[in-house]
Amino acid sequence: MNDTSLTPAPVTPPALLAAIDLGSNSFHMVVAQLVDGETKLQDVMSEKVQLAAGLDADKVLSEEAQQRGLECLARFAQRVADLPRRSIRIVGTNALREAVNSREFLERAEGILRKPLEIIPGREEARLIYLGVCQTRPPEDGLRLVIDIGGGSTELVLGEKFQPRALESLEMGCVSFTQRYFPDGRISKASFQKATYAALRELMSIQKGYRRIGWSNCVGSSGTIKAIRNACISLGLTEEHITARALDQLRQRILSYDHVDDITEVKAERRAVLPAGLAILSAAFDSLGIRVMACSEGALREGLLFEMAGRLQLEDIRERSINMLKRRYHVDRPQAERVERCALQALAQLRDSWGLDDPQHAQMLRWAAHTHEIGRAISHAQYHKHSAYLLQNSDIAGFTNLDRQQLALLARSHRRKFPKDDFKQLPDSRQQACRRLAVLLRLACLLNRNRSRIRLPHLQLQVDGKQLQLNFPDGWLEQHPLTQADLEQEAEYLKALGLTLQVN
Repeated sequence: MNDTSLTPAPVTPPALLAAIDLGSNSFHMVVAQLVDGETKLQDVMSEKVQLAAGLDADKVLSEEAQQRGLECLARFAQRVADLPRRSIRIVGTNALREAVNSREFLERAEGILRKPLEIIPGREEARLIYLGVCQTRPPEDGLRLVIDIGGGSTELVLGEKFQPRALESLEMGCVSFTQRYFPDGRISKASFQKATYAALRELMSIQKGYRRIGWSNCVGSSGTIKAIRNACISLGLTEEHITARALDQLRQRILSYDHVDDITEVKAERRAVLPAGLAILSAAFDSLGIRVMACSEGALREGLLFEMAGRLQLEDIRERSINMLKRRYHVDRPQAERVERCALQALAQLRDSWGLDDPQHAQMLRWAAHTHEIGRAISHAQYHKHSAYLLQNSDIAGFTNLDRQQLALLARSHRRKFPKDDFKQLPDSRQQACRRLAVLLRLACLLNRNRSRIRLPHLQLQVDGKQLQLNFPDGWLEQHPLTQADLEQEAEYLKALGLTLQVN
């Protein structure tokens, strides 16, 4: 192996960026131009898909709901057809987190968009929403409370400037609550009260903590809260912001109606979900003691654009997250760097033969090299399994569910028996690349088992079909019998992949 590093270098950002948000209620897309590090909006598309309405009691997403989503994405795909794939990011939220058959939908959607989709965890969604709000609101001193009511979940964030301090995603949304408490569109005080009490119960988990920290200003984002704000303004209940008094007056007015079709204060597409959204927001005001809430034009998709621009200029939140994990679990940094260097040198030699030329492959291998040993903080015995558990179940800012799953699989498979069946949990399009990255990580860990500061000699890796050949300088292996024995055992392990390891 030569000593060439694959650490990503700055790239020239594309002229246009596109962010697509597959929400539980609506699908949104924004296209923006990147100018001097700033994003300037060029196009916006939004369609009410109500994906969450297609989830049955067993969390199966119906074919009808999937078709609504796919037809919408076909229209979005035409708009971004000429954009480079690296300038597009597509994320799914609560409905796709909940659906047991979400992989089926993702594979069909990827066929339309020709770009992988990511399902992001609730707290990651909250973080991106917060970034979107900060991008589109003037800076203010002190802590800010941001609330976003979506179709299937509600995100609440406390932060200062661009740094969130508390993130939460609660299982309550305007679509899911509409199905539960207003299924036939009829409005009653009893159903509204049940929805409000349910929201208050959800908020109990964060009420004390958020009120103890406190905030200087409160901002709401996304369609439901903006619809409530606009209704309050149109009725003359407030001039600009949502106040507790205006919210209560709007609630009394909505409760005077018998059916959602009677609501004229909001656009027709918002009427069905307004009572549920109003109940959730009223509960948030009561539980957290909110008196005034401003509204933001930015939300999840603006946060995605902001982060995409940062990643292209090497300001990647994921690097910060990996460093935080290393500190938290007391990773042996010199060893992590040795494994990283060795793994990336191996990748440099095999990336063309193995189709690992996407920059994301190098990034994932780097992150795995720095986190594969975090399980040692729990126990040395079976620490690779502990590492996998921590990576799979931790909230890691900037990482999607699929990112964490791949990282956990690499940690799980870096030593001992190769868990080839575990990789079937990944989408078909990701399995082979992840298995091959795991092989490179395994070899890098094995060759650096003695944790020596002395650099390895010049090694060569070649692949020919199912045969992987590793060549050492003459006489080196004879002087390192432990490495030789480890490689013989590794050859047995790799047979599970149908891969023959030949060592010379």
